[in-house]
Amino acid sequence: MQDIKTRFLILSDTHAEKGLTAPNLPVDVAIHCGDFTNESKLHEFRTTLDLLRTINAPLKIVTAGNHDFTLDTPMLAKKRAQAEAVFSIEPELMIKEYGDFGDARQLFEDAKRDGVVFLDQGAHRFNLDNGARLAVYASPFTPSVDADWGFQFKRGEHHDFAIDNDVDIVITHGPPKGVLDLTASNQRGGCEHLFAAVAKARPRLHCFGHIHEGWGAKLVAWRDTPSEFPSHFSDINNGESALVDTLAALRPRKWDTAQDIAEKESRLTALRAAGYRATDHCSGSEFPVVPGRTTLFVNAAIESTEEDQAQLPWAIDLDLPAANQFVDTVHR
Repeated sequence: MQDIKTRFLILSDTHAEKGLTAPNLPVDVAIHCGDFTNESKLHEFRTTLDLLRTINAPLKIVTAGNHDFTLDTPMLAKKRAQAEAVFSIEPELMIKEYGDFGDARQLFEDAKRDGVVFLDQGAHRFNLDNGARLAVYASPFTPSVDADWGFQFKRGEHHDFAIDNDVDIVITHGPPKGVLDLTASNQRGGCEHLFAAVAKARPRLHCFGHIHEGWGAKLVAWRDTPSEFPSHFSDINNGESALVDTLAALRPRKWDTAQDIAEKESRLTALRAAGYRATDHCSGSEFPVVPGRTTLFVNAAIESTEEDQAQLPWAIDLDLPAANQFVDTVHR
């Protein structure tokens, strides 16, 4: 059966920023890769859910980020205990700002009527309104030195990202190590365990955020066989991979000529007028995603690291297999 062209709008790290608006673009699926909030307060969740409701998509799938710790019950309990013991903050005040256990999740339950589906870590399957089947693996977990935010594990410890080989899209909050994960200090902020799992599963698309300065997209070509311990050094065929876009291609740099700067400013102005960065990776496009051979990586962090306008969401066209059987989560 022929694959079905499917359009996605992908964003991450909105941090309940005021003034964000969704582009006027009908899509089949919207994806938010986490950090709905800045301080994990209830009013911040409501701000981001209001933004999601304005997106013209029948299905909006989301997972949490490290800033969204009130969705992580053990971490919320830890934060409440710290607030009372260290800062003498009354539990009632914490509940007023952050909600009680389960209150933040209830906001997402209530948003189901608007097409919003919250994804915990694991596999999720959908039949889409356009006739396509969508198999997703989602995870909010990121590595951290102190693991003192939501959904985190200590860097260096193993975390099992159990991605099945039939997954079409991987949605995580953080990036894999080595792909669109360079920080402002030029360090790799991604997770090596996540990269290894994605390199073995080879999905059509892996989208994430977390490292704001890593905004961009890259079509990665894989080597023929995954290595025993996959890494970005050993498993990417750099000669056949293609960088779609990065912040460096949009922002002036110190060695740019006046013409370079003018061209970048003109291009960025046009993109901001549209409200998104579009790219087509269907069969017949310049850089098609070939299942099992290439994966499109997208860092969709919206909050800018500079005093600048918000970064752009991504509009991605991908081929998906047609839905020909019932799956365990169906959206109609």
